[in-house]
Amino acid sequence: MATTTELKEQMKQQAPAQAKKPKTIEDYMKQMAPAMAEALPKHMSVDRLTRLAMTTIRTTPALREADVSSLLGAVMQAAQLGLEPGLLGQCYLLPFKNGKKGITEVQFIIGYKGMIDLARRSGHIQSIYSHAVYENDEFEYELGLEPKLKHTPTMSTDKGDFIGAYAVAHFKDGGHQFEFMSKADIEKRKGRSKAASSNYSPWSTDYEEMAKKTVVRHMWKYLPISVEMQEQVAYDEGVGRSIKDVTPGEDVFVQAPDEILEAEATEA
Repeated sequence: MATTTELKEQMKQQAPAQAKKPKTIEDYMKQMAPAMAEALPKHMSVDRLTRLAMTTIRTTPALREADVSSLLGAVMQAAQLGLEPGLLGQCYLLPFKNGKKGITEVQFIIGYKGMIDLARRSGHIQSIYSHAVYENDEFEYELGLEPKLKHTPTMSTDKGDFIGAYAVAHFKDGGHQFEFMSKADIEKRKGRSKAASSNYSPWSTDYEEMAKKTVVRHMWKYLPISVEMQEQVAYDEGVGRSIKDVTPGEDVFVQAPDEILEAEATEA
């Protein structure tokens, strides 16, 4: 198998031919479609995922400037989990600057709705939900031999400050699990995200949703979820380039030549 350096040199030699029609992200997506189709669950089509991914890329210019392999890896992770990027908030493709490498990479982030959807697919959960708690709510939380959770949201327009969030899961066998996290604990986990400070981050645009997702994610290890799903969710807030078998058997996506990226920037 050719090395990445050799492939890059081969593509540089083909640059004159590609100059007339540069290989765009759209071309890469079409080439990756068969692999995505194999990864997708039955409820989702490759055409829909491709449309949603391209809409997200077009509305977020920084994604078009990002490392191609990490971008395609993030899209493939969405395919493997059967989550839709963009509008519904199931997952996000987030560009962030990697100062050490001097490039923009794409971070795959599961949204609150995505976490709920994945949990329900296990077949063992009857219902699962999460709510934010505000200063003026009536809220009781107690641990010990008889754990207790009671929440009555305020009807006032003045909710007060956000103080935390909780998640509850009811199992089909009659059991249940709940978790509460204070704002301080949620902020600690937010601080571990490489791209939380980005203008494109859902932490900036949908803080409450991400806070609720954080609690569900914290409770995840106590839920009756398959090992395979546990492993896939482990890629949450990871860089797509670490995902294996992103493309249908081509190593060329490991590192795209600069000429292709420059051509895409010109086209955009």
